[in-house]
Amino acid sequence: MAEEKESVYVIPLIKTKAVPTTERANRALKEVRAYVARHMKAEEDSIWIDPKLNEAIWARGITAPPSKVRVRAVRFEDGLIEVSLPTE
Repeated sequence: MAEEKESVYVIPLIKTKAVPTTERANRALKEVRAYVARHMKAEEDSIWIDPKLNEAIWARGITAPPSKVRVRAVRFEDGLIEVSLPTE
């Protein structure tokens, strides 16, 4: 039984403004991982973040990540969740 679940989320990253400027992009990635884990009901260590999503968050440097990001999360049969930018 091929059980792939795919969802598109708009993840608010506003909490990154509460941390020091030198930690904001790292915090944004942690928020993406936590949000997907919460909404896809998975462990945070089973989430794989695509390098293109990482580059999109880091595009304006460590101090100015985007305030929200749109992602596509796909859960595979083995429990791994891949998080990437939606291809539109």
